[in-house]
Amino acid sequence: MGRVDGKVAIVTGAASGIGEACARLFAKEGAAVVVADVQEAKGRAVAGAIGKEGGRAIFVRCDVSNASDCEHAVAEAVSRFGGLDILHANAGVELDKALTDTTEEEWDRLHGVNLKGVFLCCRAAIPAMKARGGGAIVITASVNGMQAEPRLAAYCASKGGAVMLAKSIAIDYALDNIRANALCPGWVQTAMSDSFFADPVAKKHWFGVSPAGHAATPGEIAPVAVFLASDDARFVTGAAWIADGGLSAVLPGHRFDREG
Repeated sequence: MGRVDGKVAIVTGAASGIGEACARLFAKEGAAVVVADVQEAKGRAVAGAIGKEGGRAIFVRCDVSNASDCEHAVAEAVSRFGGLDILHANAGVELDKALTDTTEEEWDRLHGVNLKGVFLCCRAAIPAMKARGGGAIVITASVNGMQAEPRLAAYCASKGGAVMLAKSIAIDYALDNIRANALCPGWVQTAMSDSFFADPVAKKHWFGVSPAGHAATPGEIAPVAVFLASDDARFVTGAAWIADGGLSAVLPGHRFDREG
């Protein structure tokens, strides 16, 4: 029996990276999964792969910055699988710019996905969860929601907002048996971070300040998301759950001397 056996989950940004790994693990642990993403070909491939592995999944095209798309994803979960128990609001984008280099359009686009998108997905999901007697929301935030890095002004602001949104939801819907937590990864090897890790100088510098000494794989983040959504975490709500390889625990200026 899986940790989310018999549950219905929506995972946004599920066509690749953390979202794909989480969608696959939710299915492996017994949930029926709505693979929600704007990348249609990749999203359908993920849903198809879950089916071939014996799981249950459908793909729904969903631009999380669009309210109608979010509502449609929830409606499909209810129509196809009978309800909604879990929302993993994972879709996100990044912008490598300092504040004064960021245009208004870039700010709005990033926040439209990273923060407004979370709001829209949660707003659509909560009534369906109430109808089931409760549910669990996992919001992919970031360690940058609590500690900033250079040239990530819009991203850090959006992830800080996502952390506080999870806390607010936890408070407002506790009596509806709905939990909400923010999952805060550090560096993860995804398409979003490929350009960063392609620079050997930057890679060596940043990994020198990380206790883990390497970036996480999406598969190392997915079990944390499944835990937070499962009944094993039934007393965990309103928390910012850090999964950063110890990065945020390091005293500023400390480095780990490693070969290579």
